[in-house]
Amino acid sequence: MEAEAAKLIGAGIAVIALAGVGVGIGNIFASLISSIARNPAARDEVFGIGILGFALTEAIALFALVIALLLLFVF
Repeated sequence: MEAEAAKLIGAGIAVIALAGVGVGIGNIFASLISSIARNPAARDEVFGIGILGFALTEAIALFALVIALLLLFVF
């Protein structure tokens, strides 16, 4: 296998994590909306936790993207 083909395969495998991140973000906000709808008084407590979960999940997406770009353009 050529090195260029291995780079492309590696970058494609690294980007698979983005599908999981999309599902995770959807679950976070679905749960956030559901919990606020059930108990509107707890919105201030739940909203901060939801945004923290979103930020941590999005960080995983950025790490996967950085790895894919490193595989494509550095190695």
